Amino acid sequence: MSSASESKPVYQPKDAIGASVRSTMIVGGAGLFLSAVQNSLTRQNVTGWGVITRTGGTIGIFAAIGGGYEFARVAAANLREKDDSWNPAIGGFVGGSIVGLRYRSFPAVLGFGAVLAIIQGAFDYTGGKMTGFARDNEVDEYERTEQVRRNKRRPIEETLQELGEGRGIYGPGYEERRRERLKQRYGNDVFQAA
Repeated sequence: MSSASESKPVYQPKDAIGASVRSTMIVGGAGLFLSAVQNSLTRQNVTGWGVITRTGGTIGIFAAIGGGYEFARVAAANLREKDDSWNPAIGGFVGGSIVGLRYRSFPAVLGFGAVLAIIQGAFDYTGGKMTGFARDNEVDEYERTEQVRRNKRRPIEETLQELGEGRGIYGPGYEERRRERLKQRYGNDVFQAA
């Protein structure tokens, strides 16, 4: 085999139907929760079935958005045989279009689709996490934090010059200087605790 085919990872197809069913159930459950909240906040006295009969459209919209997004994202990845930021953008367009269908207007379908596509594509392109880029799993977390501390640590002399001694910040020879100050001020010799 050539070296070009060895360095390029082979795409493994994913189950689009299974992923979309799972996403439909999860996001539909969130829609059920939101529908229950809407039902409990109504001024009219409605029964518990109002979650389905009165505000049930919320459940359907949420389930359709979740299922449509996930199916389009995984199907696009399978068809393109690439796992990049275009897949969430395609899925975002489908999910946003489902939101736009509720308004029964073609510009709303295109607008909501474009907005969600841009948001999902940009989110995935910038790392796909709210906490920032993924850290290297090969590096021990303790060693990494110690290296960060060593790089950002200021010399104790500089800290003492700016803040002075006390409040848990003590320079070298502090106990001897303290013992001398107390002996001069009060005439008593202070012994160090063992």
